[in-house]
Amino acid sequence: MALRRAHNGAVNEPIPVTRDVDGGTAKLMPDVDLPRAWLLTVDGAPQSYVDLDEPTHLEFEYAQRLAHVVDCAADEGAPLDLVHLGGGALTLPRYVAATRPGSRQEVVEADHGLLALVAEHLPVPDGAGIAVHGTDARAWLESAPARSADMLIADVFGGSRVPAHLTSIEYARAAERVLRPDGVYAANLADGAPFAFLRSQLATFAAVFAELALIAEPAVLRGRRFGNAVLLASHAELDIALLARRTASDAFPARVEHSAALTRLIGDAVPVRDEEAVPSPEPPDGAFSIG
Repeated sequence: MALRRAHNGAVNEPIPVTRDVDGGTAKLMPDVDLPRAWLLTVDGAPQSYVDLDEPTHLEFEYAQRLAHVVDCAADEGAPLDLVHLGGGALTLPRYVAATRPGSRQEVVEADHGLLALVAEHLPVPDGAGIAVHGTDARAWLESAPARSADMLIADVFGGSRVPAHLTSIEYARAAERVLRPDGVYAANLADGAPFAFLRSQLATFAAVFAELALIAEPAVLRGRRFGNAVLLASHAELDIALLARRTASDAFPARVEHSAALTRLIGDAVPVRDEEAVPSPEPPDGAFSIG
């Protein structure tokens, strides 16, 4: 952790850290209210928030929703085998290590510079059960053992956009291969009306998985603003009622869409193949960036 030392050698408040990483300029900015909490941004786009003293504190709404999915995946406290595509500052892996001790977690992050920055300033405690791999998410997934994960969480952004090679039906099939028969795929996506990208993702995963759900704020679903949506896919029945209760109780309540509502949203969208895949849309100015 970056700390400023006074002339007498005493340690004072944390100081921001700026470093060029593979994906741009990363900044670690300390929370003025919490002594060991940090915000990670890359090129001004928020990537992660971590409180080293309280790993169950999740600042971002989409992270809270992904945590709800993890919480609903098995009995409270039961360990899980998880794969995280996209690492950031390892917010969700830290959460899982705290809430489900004994879980085995694989984190795949292509940005080696970012991994080095996080390891230096926000190290994961020994024995947390978190293994970090510095490689491309799709390549790692395609070489991972079949039926080896209870859950696969995708939170991969190149800048502010989901890379094209993580949006296709070939990618969805690779994810299905790694999941156990009752496993759950969860992805953090971002889009706005008319939802061309989100609709294509729903159509793509509907072609591979039997069950789908979507978690998002009502304002996003109504097309009033650009924002995050969490896509869920599984061959097992999803506990929609439990997820709906949890997401509705958040400070910024979200809705869980499924069944007929998702069919209507998909409309005439069709699955995306590798050769036609494109990244998620560029967010409008001010949608996520901070100073």
